Parts: sequence; structure tokens; C-alpha cells
Amino acid sequence: MASVSGPAQTAPVPASPLQRGIVKMVLSGCAIIVRGQPRGGPPPERQINLSNIRAGAIARRAAQGQPDTKDIPDEPWAFQAREFLRKKLIGKEVCFTVEVKTAIGREYGMVYLGKDTTGENIAESLVNEGLATVRREGIRGNNPEQARLCELEDQSKASKKGMWSEGGGTHTIRDLKYTIENPRNFVDSLHQKPINAIIEHVRDGSVVRALLLPDYYLVTVMLSGVKCPTFRREADGTETPEPFAAEAKFFTESRLLQRDVQIILESCHNQIILGTILHPNGNITELLLKEGFARCVDWSMAVYTQGAEKLRAAERSAKERKVRIWKDYVAPTANLDQKDRQFVAKVMQVVNADALVVKLNSGEYKTIHLSSIRPPRNEGEEKNKDKDKRFRPLYDIPYMFEAREFLRKKLIGKKVNVTVDYIRAATSPGEGTPAFSERTCATVTIGGINIAEALVSKGLATVIRYRQDDDQRSSHYDELLAAEARAIKNGKGLHSKKEVPIHRVADISGETQKAKQFLPFLQRAGRSEAVVEYVFSGSRLKLYMPKETCLITFLLAGIECPRSSRNTPGGMQMAEPFSDEAMLFTKELVLQREVEVEVESMDKAGNFIGWLHIEGVNLSVALVENALSKVHFTAERSAYYKALVSAEEACRQKKEKIWANYEEKPVEEVVHVSEEKERVANYRPVYVTEITDTLHFYAQDVETGGQLENLMETMRAEIAAHPSVEGSYSARRGDYCLAKFADGEWYRARVERVESPAKVHVFYIDYGNREVVSSTRLAAMPPSFSTRTLPAQATEYTFAFIQVPQDEDARADVVDCVVRDIQNSQCLLNVEYSGATCPHVTIQFGDTKDDVGLGLVKEGLVMVDVRKEKYLQKMPFSSHQLNIWRYGDFRADDADEFGYRR
Repeated sequence: MASVSGPAQTAPVPASPLQRGIVKMVLSGCAIIVRGQPRGGPPPERQINLSNIRAGAIARRAAQGQPDTKDIPDEPWAFQAREFLRKKLIGKEVCFTVEVKTAIGREYGMVYLGKDTTGENIAESLVNEGLATVRREGIRGNNPEQARLCELEDQSKASKKGMWSEGGGTHTIRDLKYTIENPRNFVDSLHQKPINAIIEHVRDGSVVRALLLPDYYLVTVMLSGVKCPTFRREADGTETPEPFAAEAKFFTESRLLQRDVQIILESCHNQIILGTILHPNGNITELLLKEGFARCVDWSMAVYTQGAEKLRAAERSAKERKVRIWKDYVAPTANLDQKDRQFVAKVMQVVNADALVVKLNSGEYKTIHLSSIRPPRNEGEEKNKDKDKRFRPLYDIPYMFEAREFLRKKLIGKKVNVTVDYIRAATSPGEGTPAFSERTCATVTIGGINIAEALVSKGLATVIRYRQDDDQRSSHYDELLAAEARAIKNGKGLHSKKEVPIHRVADISGETQKAKQFLPFLQRAGRSEAVVEYVFSGSRLKLYMPKETCLITFLLAGIECPRSSRNTPGGMQMAEPFSDEAMLFTKELVLQREVEVEVESMDKAGNFIGWLHIEGVNLSVALVENALSKVHFTAERSAYYKALVSAEEACRQKKEKIWANYEEKPVEEVVHVSEEKERVANYRPVYVTEITDTLHFYAQDVETGGQLENLMETMRAEIAAHPSVEGSYSARRGDYCLAKFADGEWYRARVERVESPAKVHVFYIDYGNREVVSSTRLAAMPPSFSTRTLPAQATEYTFAFIQVPQDEDARADVVDCVVRDIQNSQCLLNVEYSGATCPHVTIQFGDTKDDVGLGLVKEGLVMVDVRKEKYLQKMPFSSHQLNIWRYGDFRADDADEFGYRR
């Protein structure tokens, strides 16, 4: 920028009327630019040069493309004069008179700070500070203003102010572009700390030239995270502004030009320095976005240090108000009601690794895709499909299984918050691209955790890159990009340089020979862990066996479930009534959940038959209880037959669902002749260790108590001598392990459920109690202390001849009484008859030999369960009208003891 000095006036010129304006910029110690008030756009501007004085010329760089021109440095005291005026005038209102206007349009006059000429005379202030000289040639004696300036100059000389002092008064301003070889190193050396600066020039709303203090480096800075409309340079050298480019430039100029600011230089990208400008009145980046003068830019958003979410929020505010560049904006979810944009739903299924099937409160099912992420994919996927017809993406695409398992374990059966970000329209098939139906893309959170972000941070998904004008993206897109950057930096999952995990999963569904070989192994295993991969019908499922790494088809034993529709050689077979309801019931209960299965046999097609349990619920029994299945005659030889028959009888009498049209057939009375069986009383001493809320209890045989004590003593001595590394044990459901109880001692236990490393549900197999512990309190069980050396000592029992009260308060009273009487004491126990889950027993106090159950009946705390067996009807159980009996016998008339079911 060049300094302009006022010419000596050789002839009197009529003074112009007083005019007002706001100082936009100080060009030098004797030239300023003033502007008017904006009205519907940037206001007009004019340059005013101060009359009768001269200040030093500001440095000027040689013109590009003109080799004859040279750089011109600052003249002495030129920078100080400019700074004096800048600090005094920028943004202030001034009044001025134009005294001379040259042939080329340059205007000279007097400038006063304020609204009238009573304000400070700027030329006089400069001369008084020794920052400008008076042009004495052609002085007119009748001009008091010139006379006043000469007087002030003489005083300044006498006082040795400014240029009249003995100092140098020169400044060296260096352009960073030409003086620093590696701008990135320069930016990194500042460690993203705020540095003082002066904004020297505004190129457009988001690009400025700044003078960094105190080293006087001149640097071009682009605002991080945003981009304003720009001025396009045409072939003829003219500039064409994009819509709102001029307004955005004025917005930044009016707030920052030649203001004292602080700048955080955040990054250097392809020689472009990115930064954030901080002004005492606010952050210009956020203001530009909020007023609709700029849009967010993904590539530079990542380096923004003041919180990318603030920029997104500011942009969102401008979009909602449809201001300026967003005047035609239409939100991706504009056609959705609020209840459809945000809702709570239960996750029922994980589809691959980027989609969920959720159940809404209305009962409707909806598929939700996670916004802005792409699941693991195989670049040669199509080729693989051609080569192998059994291509299975879940197991064959690297990290797809890990991604699915992460979502399954975290979400299945849980309530999540869903915020719909956009709806991706359906696409038609193209060359090499399949057709996609309409997809609802959303951000899904649980416990404040963004599931997509968690998936990306583990390297189990990547973030989709969009065109800058594509607004259909996640509302937390910046967090996803940051998570991906962390995953790449740490080499997680897809970004790892290690060998990819390989899942060799054998699918033996329908493979009869393989199934035959596998059957004995599963039968011996007892209860095995499995994950339900697919539900074909209410009683037919596909299971993944993690320990055996195989897929099997599993049929529920003991029941006859309504068949779904299916293709047969004779044509389509129609679905039986309630088949869909049965399938939906099974899906909601077990799909993609961890279960336990007992395999009993297999059919001729290679499908395994057995029992499936989930969190203590037998699926066969549950289907019968809900009137969605009938009991099959093959259940008679199973331990669950009584429970199945009881459940079926209850549904049949209520005539629910499949029993809606049931008519009970008259049954001919059949006299069964059988030998009279005698009750066997063989009481043995036991030690009661635990009593449950359902009135079941656990007891140890006194005879083997010494063996247990010896094992515990040896086991604890070995642990003390060779302590395990804390946290080294990885708990899996069904595993036997050692657990440290609250008393600080180690006990044998079985893992029942793993919620998280901090919440592992264990069952103490020698005492019968349960606890939730951290995995740091668990250790592997040495083989010498396993159940093969000494079986689990706590056996589960329940009271014979007793009906447990259904009322919670009454049941709690009974449990409290039993705990008080027999817990942690030695008693005598006799097994009376078997039950569905455990033996039914009578138990006597060790000292008095009184029957505990009979005492509960006499006190009126429980009801008698009358048995049909003649040999058991002689037991001395009778009811007394105490406690729960004080209002009389309230049992239903159709209870067994009233003969209704006989």
C-alpha cells in the first residue's frame, strides 16, 4: 500500500459541506477510506487524503509479472503513523470536508473524529505527535489551519517527538510466503497457541491477510472449517462475485479489517495456512455460518480447534432460518413429523454391520441404516460370488463378523434412541451397482454412546465421503471423521497392518453325514452355547455354535408348532393358523441372542433336535404357555414333560389362539391297576447354604464336607503361591472359574452371563449363591480343582407338598421365616418325588426332628400342594387358618384339589 500526501494549495478552494462516514481502513499516515451505512448490501466507499501534511510511504511489493519493478520498504515512521491512525479511527464515525478534488478524482480535506468539527482534528494530532510533516510550500497567510499545523510542527520538533527524535523508527515487515521455506514447520512451531495480529486485508469472507506480531510476518490465512462465496477471476482479469460473495466480504471487513485480533494457526494444507480468528466480540467463523454467509467444509473442519460441533450448530441455525446462501434450503427430513424424526425403539436384529431392525412402541418393525458409515466390504466380492455360490459375507468379508458381533452384543434386545438424519431415495440398478430400496439413515445412541462412532473408532467401519453440497449425512459427521482418524492412527481393525481374521465356519445344515459325526459330540456336551442366526419358523432355527465354529439347523423338541407356508413338489403349501405369530414370538425372544441348547437326536435330513434355553426360559415350554404350540408325544420321556403338559392344559381351558376352537372329548374312565407304592423315608444330614426368593434352597451333603474343606484349603494355598495376573482371565458364559467373594477368599464358580468386563454374573457351585463381579475378581480354574476332582457341592431342592404363595409380600414372609430357621444350619433331608427343575424334599430340623414344611403350613404361611399319589396322601400336612389363610381358602374352584382337572 502506498502513502498519499496532500498537495500545497495554490489557490483558495471553497470548502465542501460537512460529510460523515465510518472509517473502514487506514491506508497510511495521511490517507483513509471511509464508508457509509449499509443499506441492503455493501455501502459506498471513498478515499480521503489529509490536506497540507505528508506522512511516510508504506512498503509496497513489486508487481507480479513486471520484472522492472522492485520492492519498496517502509519509509521511517510510516508504520507508526499508520498505526496511530488505525488505533484511533478504525470503525469510528468521522466527519470531513473535501477541499480539493484532482483531475483523476483524488480527494483532499480535513478529517475530524466525531460528528462535527468540534472533534479532534486528525491532521493536527499527527503533526503534534511528530508522525507527519507540514507541506509549507504555497502557504497562505490567511489560512489559520495551515498556520496551526506549522505551529504544532515547531512544537513537536522542539519536544523531539516521533520523527524528530533521535531514534530510527523503521519496521521490517516480512511476507511469510517469500521468507519461510516450510510454512508447515512455522505453523507447528506455534503449537496452536493464540498470537496477536492485525488484519491487513480481506480477500473474501473467509480468506484474510494478517500481520503477525511481534515479528511482523505477513501471512494469508483461510478460516478453518468454512468457505464463503468467492470472487471468480475471468479470463480477461475481471472478477465475478458468486451470490452473497460481496456481502460476506463486507461482513468480515466491517468486523475485522485492521482490528487487533488473535489468530490460532491450526494447520498448513498444500501451502494453505488454516486458522481461527478470535476477536473480543466473538468468533468470526461461527458468525459467518450463523448469518448464512458460509458453509462448513469437511476437509478443513478436522483441524478446527474450537469445537466442530459449534460450527455445525451455527450452520444448522442458518439452514433452519433459510438465510442468505440457504434461502432455498430444504432439510433432508423436512417431510417427516417430529415423532418420526426422533424416537425410542427396541433393537431386534443386526443386519450385516450397518443396519438394524427395530421395534417401535406401536409394535411396527422398521429397518434403520447407520448414517454416513460403510461396513467392511470385499473389493473382489462380485468375483467371489461367481466362483463360490456359497459366498457368505458375514464370515467371508474381513471384519464383517467382528462388526456384526460388536453391534449384536451391545444392542440386541436393548432400547436405543434413534434420530433420523436423512432418507436415501431408492436407486435403480446400474453397471456393476445393485439396486437399493429407500433407506432410512439415522444416528443411533445407547447410554449416550453413538453406535456408529463406536463402530468406526474400532476400525469396524469406514466413513463415507460426500460432495460438499451433499447435505444428506450424519448429524455427527465430524465425530465420525475424528473417530476414523483415531482408528487409522492406532491401526485398528480395517486399518490394521496385521493379517485379517479368518472365520472358517462349517455349515452342516442339511449335511446328513457330517451331522451324524457331530451328533455324539453334542449329546455328550450337555448344554452348549449357541447364537441364533436365523428363525425359519416358531420351532425351526439356524444356530451358530461358537466353540465348534459351525452352523446347524435346530428343531425344538417336545412340541408341534404350526407350520409356515412353504414350497412343496405339489405346489405352495398354505401356512397353518398362528404360524406367523409363533415365528414372531420366537424371533422376539431368541433371534441373535446367546442361548444354551441340549441336543437329544437328529432327523433323517441332518437337523438336530433338542431343547433351547434363554435366560432360564425353555423355548418349547414358552411356546406352549403362549398357546402357540402343542405338546408332542415324544416329550413324554423328557424332564420337561410335566411343565409342557401343565402349560398346555392351562391354555386349552382358556381356549387361547390355537386352542380357540378346541372341544374337550369325553374320556372313558380307565381303571389302572398298579402296585401300591410305599413312601421311602431315608433322611440324610445336609448343610443348608442358600435360600432363593422362589423358596428353592441349596444344600451340601455333610458326608462330603471334609473333602470340600480340604480342596478349598489346597486351592487357596496354591493361589497364594502362584497368584493370577489381574484381568488376564476372559469370562465366557458356561465356563467354570475361580471367583473372589466379598470376604476376600477364592471359591469355585460358573459364569452365567457376561454383560461387560465390569459386570460378570457368576454362580458359586459349592454354595448356591450368585453375585455380579468384575472380571478382575475372576481367575482360571486349575484342572486339579475342577468338578471332575470334586463335583459341585451345592444341590438345588424345593419343598415337597407346598404351594409357594403367588403374592410377593406373602412369599417374602415365607422366605424370611425359612432363612431364619434353617440357613447355615445342619438339617435332615429326604427326597419325596422329582420335579421339573429339581427334587422336591421334606426337611427336618437337626435337633428336634420337626418338619420345616409342616411348620410353615401350621403357621398359615403356605398352602398344601395335594398330591394324587396314594402313598403320599398319608403325609401329615393340614391347613390352619393363620396368616394367608385368615380370609379363608381363596384358591380357585378349578384348582387341582377340587377335582376340576381330574
